[in-house]
Amino acid sequence: MSVLVRILALVALVAVSVGPSHAAGEGQLDASPALFSVMAAINAAGFDADWNSPGNHPLRAAARRWVEAKAPPVLKELREFYALHRQRSSPAELSQYVSFALSTSGPPAFKYRFQTYLLPPDVQPLAGFEKLMQRFHQEADIDGLWRQAQPAIEQALARYQEPVSRALLEANGYLRNPTSETLGRRFQVYVELLAPPNVVQTRSYADDYFVVVTPSPEPRGADIRYAYLHFLLDPIAGRQSELLMKKRALIDYVLAAPALAEHYKNDFLLLATASLAKAIEARLAPAGQRAAAVERALKEGFILTPHFAEKLPAYEAQEQSLRFYFPELVKSIDLGREERRLANVEFDRERQSRRIEYAAPPAPPPPTGAVKTLAEADDLYRARDLDKARELFLRVLRETGEKALHAKSYYGLARIAVLKNDPELAVKLFEKTLELAPEPADKAWTLVYLGRLAQAAGDRERALERFQAALAVEGASAQARQGAEQGVRQNSQP
Repeated sequence: MSVLVRILALVALVAVSVGPSHAAGEGQLDASPALFSVMAAINAAGFDADWNSPGNHPLRAAARRWVEAKAPPVLKELREFYALHRQRSSPAELSQYVSFALSTSGPPAFKYRFQTYLLPPDVQPLAGFEKLMQRFHQEADIDGLWRQAQPAIEQALARYQEPVSRALLEANGYLRNPTSETLGRRFQVYVELLAPPNVVQTRSYADDYFVVVTPSPEPRGADIRYAYLHFLLDPIAGRQSELLMKKRALIDYVLAAPALAEHYKNDFLLLATASLAKAIEARLAPAGQRAAAVERALKEGFILTPHFAEKLPAYEAQEQSLRFYFPELVKSIDLGREERRLANVEFDRERQSRRIEYAAPPAPPPPTGAVKTLAEADDLYRARDLDKARELFLRVLRETGEKALHAKSYYGLARIAVLKNDPELAVKLFEKTLELAPEPADKAWTLVYLGRLAQAAGDRERALERFQAALAVEGASAQARQGAEQGVRQNSQP
């Protein structure tokens, strides 16, 4: 029995033993009140994509009738807003409102979960929609509609429970991925019955990865598994970005791939990650279908899929998890060999007909003002041009009164003080950073730095307190956690 067969047999055994609900994880498969309310709003405002399709869930038409019966006063303004923000296609229209819903806290306030300058680019033009949603949700009694929809929603979720559980188990099993490696990150599948049928959309915001699926004849387990592979592989590839970028010359070939989405043509890291996900999907397919799956991926433009598919059997035959084996997959990329392979490829003119639309994580807008100054300061810090970096961090404090940017500036100044061997100033600046409620990643590292400074000063009790506080930060990076754990071990010993 091959190693791959043993992996899949183990996955099947685990799936039977733990049951679907445990494998999917609490809250990992759900319906979103925010998406539900937003879809009810735009359907009532005139969003008619695939309205007559037999694939629609009956709840979509029922929700429009509900809103018409309630006749909310805000509906006229909502229709005007929708008309002013029409997009070039129905998928693009749906995409921007999905992004909006996932960027908010949901009803009743619909407050944004991010600072304004961090909002996805397709959400920023929808400024003011959150106020309309507050009124619509209340005036149309969407809470009442949500309660009446629960039987249909529960039925839809039950259809997805086993496919989602199996998708996650298969991906974790193949990557040999302990669940602890995703701590601080979130993978969430939402089933949305008020949206047009046969759609799969993905979003990646900070440490949150979302998959939205709409009504379809069969649950989209394979698409969810592919999205989950992306979720697991993104940080692995990110940690090896320097190694991967040595192979970046290959990206020139995808410029001639008409079927490949544009974001892959501009981001080699993303292209390589997707190519590896496609190769793993091929390895998980029945033996007779693997070669065709690799060929399809290559013709679409995922140019590294053949290489990864050839090298993955060696990974399967050894004991390391893919997180540790990944550098071997990258180092074995022979540019000359891949260029010869790609020289004669005839890329597909169009994507495979699948009636499924993927929305790529939107690229952030180019920074301006204080945000741009902060980005330049970070670049100078990484280049160890500390004096110029310090000047720009100080300029940010003058350019804006935004608390979040001040926190990042003080965090940068504190790290410069550490490198300049001024521990007293560093402590004061890190303390100032904490007062400004920094983002979780910066907060965790700030506490780790303070722990190390206390340890260097001989205050082990204070150091231990700081390291333990860092471990308690939800959303801390894996590296910050490792530093905090090391500090706890060192300062817990007698």
